[in-house]
Amino acid sequence: SANHYTINRIRDAVKIFSNKYPDILCEGDIQFDAAISESVSMKKNSNSLLKGKANVFIFPNLNAANIAYKITQYLAGYSAWGPLLSGFNKPVHDLSRGCSTDDIVNISMIAALQSQTN
Repeated sequence: SANHYTINRIRDAVKIFSNKYPDILCEGDIQFDAAISESVSMKKNSNSLLKGKANVFIFPNLNAANIAYKITQYLAGYSAWGPLLSGFNKPVHDLSRGCSTDDIVNISMIAALQSQTN
């Protein structure tokens, strides 16, 4: 419901995505709690398309994304693979300075698989 240049950039990105991929259900700019909780989603937007069942999250900037994935990794116990970068001619990825040997192996495997498809 806010108007700010950063929110407008997100809304523009949603429009571009929706036009480019009309067959993929996309909610747009919503808060994380509404993206993952049906009850919160219905309270905040009764016309929600995803109804709290989002499975892809796009963050407004790199700082927000890094914070979110580190919280998920350390508090929820999930493994975090990435950041995975896209749009390059060859696979390029990044690893956190705090990464483990398993993280290096996993990202290397992803890059190797991607290089076979290019």
